Amino acid sequence: MKNFFKLSLLFVAAIGFAQEDEKPKLSISGSVDAYYQTYLTAPDNVGAGFGTAFAGQSGFALGMGNLIASYEGEKAGAVLDLVTGPRGAGATFNSDIVDGIVNQAYVYWNVSEGTTLTFGRFNTFLGYEVISPAANFNYSTSYLFSSGPFSHMGIKADFALSDDFSLMLAITNPWDVNDTSMTGEYALGAQLGYKGQFLNLYYDSGSNDGLGFEVDYTGGFDLSETFFMGINAAYNDNDGAGFYGAALYPQVATSDSFSLGLRGEYFGYHGDGDDLPSVFATTLTGSYTVDNLIIKPEIRLDSWSNDEPFVDNDGMASDNLAAFTLAAIYTF
Repeated sequence: MKNFFKLSLLFVAAIGFAQEDEKPKLSISGSVDAYYQTYLTAPDNVGAGFGTAFAGQSGFALGMGNLIASYEGEKAGAVLDLVTGPRGAGATFNSDIVDGIVNQAYVYWNVSEGTTLTFGRFNTFLGYEVISPAANFNYSTSYLFSSGPFSHMGIKADFALSDDFSLMLAITNPWDVNDTSMTGEYALGAQLGYKGQFLNLYYDSGSNDGLGFEVDYTGGFDLSETFFMGINAAYNDNDGAGFYGAALYPQVATSDSFSLGLRGEYFGYHGDGDDLPSVFATTLTGSYTVDNLIIKPEIRLDSWSNDEPFVDNDGMASDNLAAFTLAAIYTF
């Protein structure tokens, strides 16, 4: 009888330890952000804007609410990423998949320890910046990010080739066709990674408002314990015309709660004709963290050559625009 009780106690203890070791399969995360923006070189009431994605309003404005539900099984799982608000509408074009509510929705299968298949809609592998403001250092976005795809609808395979090398291959609907492709065309994507440096390739036919071909390098280096240098460069071609550019992202942590970062970007167009427009954009951003709240003051100045897309304080056409932005982002 004593042995029976001992075995019972051991069995109950084993179950208890097993339950403690099990990780929750369902997780909920997300963010909420808002901002205030005023233009320093143009009136706030003329609809001025940099022309890049998101954060294009003056005065007080909402960014987006983001809710991500993920379910992780032993071999497979699913992610549903929902967005609302102006940033969410801009990221989903406010027309595809349930009126711009679905940012990502995909299932995945861990085929082996080093191979994962993902099927559905997922955010792009191209570029340094992402849709979520919580994952970017700068609150406003770059021209390179704004010109490439935001998301893809299709299937991709990720391979961990070694501790240092990774490979991703994808076949998707063409550029920004995130629901049903009505053209019968598809796009190809690839990514080769080495120690946090990524070479990205994308191709579609370029017809039916496609993107064509884009090659993109995304990476960065820790130059010291407190100083990081991010790098992004891209070239796009669609039947002899497209865009190109490069951006540097130096960031320094001055304390555990405050960091200062700069984005210096050169972006231009190529194609028929000489001296096509190009822009040099400089963005200085502070990032102060209090628990899960991130406060970001930001000053941005864009200056174009061979183009005057802005207005000045006198209402005259101008080749430059400056703005001050204060953003608040809460993550959970």
